[in-house]
Amino acid sequence: MLAPLRADAAPALRVRRPRQGADLAAWLAHADALHAQTIDMGLERVVKVRDALGLKPGFPLITVAGTNGKGSTCALLASVLGAAGYRVGVYSSPHLLRYNERVRIDGAPVGDAALCAAYARVEGARGHTPLTPFEFGTLAAMCVFAEADLDAAVLEVGLGGRLDAVNAFDADCAIVTSIGIDHVEYLGPTRESIAVEKSGVFRAGRPAICADPEPPATIAQEARRLGARLLQSGRDYRVRRDPGDTWTLSRRSGELGGLPLPALAGDVQLHNAGACLMALETLARTLPVDAAQIHRGLRQVQLIGRFQRWRRHPGAPEVLLDVAHNPHAAQRLALTLTQHPVPGRTLAVFAMLRDKDIAGTAQALRDGVDAWFVAGIAERRGASAADMAAALDAAQVQRTVHLSASPLDAYRDALASAGPDDRVLVCGSFSTVAAVLRELEAEATAGS
Repeated sequence: MLAPLRADAAPALRVRRPRQGADLAAWLAHADALHAQTIDMGLERVVKVRDALGLKPGFPLITVAGTNGKGSTCALLASVLGAAGYRVGVYSSPHLLRYNERVRIDGAPVGDAALCAAYARVEGARGHTPLTPFEFGTLAAMCVFAEADLDAAVLEVGLGGRLDAVNAFDADCAIVTSIGIDHVEYLGPTRESIAVEKSGVFRAGRPAICADPEPPATIAQEARRLGARLLQSGRDYRVRRDPGDTWTLSRRSGELGGLPLPALAGDVQLHNAGACLMALETLARTLPVDAAQIHRGLRQVQLIGRFQRWRRHPGAPEVLLDVAHNPHAAQRLALTLTQHPVPGRTLAVFAMLRDKDIAGTAQALRDGVDAWFVAGIAERRGASAADMAAALDAAQVQRTVHLSASPLDAYRDALASAGPDDRVLVCGSFSTVAAVLRELEAEATAGS
């Protein structure tokens, strides 16, 4: 198990508090400047400020950890609960276009004024505690939720679980979606070590759902050690795709069949949806939902950047946006691509962060891509175009590779090469997808 860093490992930086009436951009810049490190794993700081704020949620919390599928599972939970008439807050990260996407109530991003007030409240309580940007944002989100008269909140873990800021709040039910290799510098190099960190969100005597059908043994070991009531996919419940675009959830209490496929594409979503329904079943006394509400929630769920399909105009090639940014997610994306074929070619717009497994991600997508349009990301952690090209060589990609100056240039180059029967796949990072999504939305606005 990885040890938390000392609270004094990275001292506070001297920064001035934003002036009264400061906008959200000023508060976000302030939060970015407070701590010498962007990531500093440990709960001591956030717990200290949590207690100073007196943050004790009076509504059920569902915490979602995992390597991939966290965002989809959060969206599914919120959609089903919303269909049942509950007022639900969702805290997730990162965002694609606007920071406000991270804090949502009833599906809508919270406005700037509420977020600024929450940031000011956290600032007033933290004293000299050097919060990281994510810790500051997590506490601010919980301040917003505390004032919103919620029936429930869904919290997505940012990194790992055990030492993540979200874990400063006790989950009434915890979900681990999937376990893959990512963030090894923080979580360890194996699925077993990563599972230990993610299962740190489990709580004694409370339900814990694991959606990974083949989890490391450490998931069950940690659940026993922590005293959590583990419900494991493939052991305590199963999901089954049925003919006629329906699926069945089988659990000890019986089968729930004839369920509509989630509006999020890909059979992998059945694992996320199964975990969602199992979690809600454990909370049925507090948050009851009926079959009609479940059906409606599954059909209505939406989440940008996850196999999001966009047609710019009739006759244009399809643009497909997916934030897959590690080999595990890319394998799932590759499977979903085969389930949604196109008559023509698949052209990949591909740019990643350099601390990710670029070659492994490319290798997972290799057989389903006909040409690659790669670029660098102009961020501190961004890989260069040369890094991307070298990774494709390492992945033994034998298809055509084009180098572009930026993800947006790569997208425009791919569009220029695409025919009406082709599709342009945009993937590799949130930054890559966000750049293209902004272009698509601006184009749609101009044409409306």
